[in-house]
Amino acid sequence: MENNNIKEPLIRIKKNDDVTPVQKAIVIALAIIASLIVSALFIYFVTKLDPISVYISMFKGAFGTARRTWITIRDSALLLLISVSLAPAFRMRFWNCGAEGQILIGGLSTAAIMIYFGDKVPTFLLIAIMFVVSAICGALWSFLPAVFKAKYNTNETLFTLMMNYVAIQIVEFFVDFWDKKQSHSVGIINMNTEGGWFPKIFNQQYTLNVLIVLAITVFVYIYMRYTKHGYEAAVVGESVATAKYAGINVPRVIRNNVLISGAIAGIAGFVEVSGISHTISKVTAGGRGFTGIIVCWLAKFNPIAMVFISSFIVFLSKGASQIASDFGLNEYASNIITGIILFFILSSEFFNNYSISFRKKNKGGNR
Repeated sequence: MENNNIKEPLIRIKKNDDVTPVQKAIVIALAIIASLIVSALFIYFVTKLDPISVYISMFKGAFGTARRTWITIRDSALLLLISVSLAPAFRMRFWNCGAEGQILIGGLSTAAIMIYFGDKVPTFLLIAIMFVVSAICGALWSFLPAVFKAKYNTNETLFTLMMNYVAIQIVEFFVDFWDKKQSHSVGIINMNTEGGWFPKIFNQQYTLNVLIVLAITVFVYIYMRYTKHGYEAAVVGESVATAKYAGINVPRVIRNNVLISGAIAGIAGFVEVSGISHTISKVTAGGRGFTGIIVCWLAKFNPIAMVFISSFIVFLSKGASQIASDFGLNEYASNIITGIILFFILSSEFFNNYSISFRKKNKGGNR
């Protein structure tokens, strides 16, 4: 006999498969508005400050002067490049957590060329050489995880994470090798001659940074959306069994896309060393390889969406630093505000992917 007394669950969570891009954008916009309201409440009741003044301070921290604006653009471009580097691997569910190490190796190769050839080779030729070498070194650093995943189906998350620590030690070794003052720092490379530094374009120091990043972003977008290799990566990501049934060489697809991912991360190291800091150390990557994972995931591996998300995250970072300075807040209070905003944005992903419904009352009034 059927048991008619079985109650339906109070809450049902259902997967949404038909959410339009416009609906997703609306949910994210509502999440941002809600995060600003909650942050305002935190600011008012905990720090006793005027929320409007704090938000104005955040904006000034990122765009208050022409120099601040360009630094925000510069840092957004670098984070975008790192995030884009993860897309080819993430698209096929290869969780590349080794961008930090690939950035370091690309930056290390750039620093070595600047040290040994900075004053011997014309600037644009030197930049071209560093671009190519950093891409090769970044790709080589991702080669072992790619091969072991393709051949032995190893855990790429752990493998790529461990490669980060190896890269840190290699950078430490070469920094000590080049360091003549035993200060564990190579300092600013070619400070007097600026050999290997990005030249100014249109009288702006970071124009070349932006041009390189935009070119690679467009390339990756076209590669993933309109090429056969990008389509194969998407199929492998959806189902390895389906990919094999369709005649796709899965190990080759894994190797090729992970190598592309590592190469672009290596180029990010080149942009950081040659175009921004002009030095190399174990903190050159600055944790941006892990921040890039958040950007890539929120953008659903879409390089165009990453432009806006990476810019927003850099804006929050600059704003948090500014309000800490303007209002005498410690870094934890300013980071809480950033955390609240990011939490709401990340939570919006749940409501874009799932819908919640409650148990309806029956005719007898029971639930």
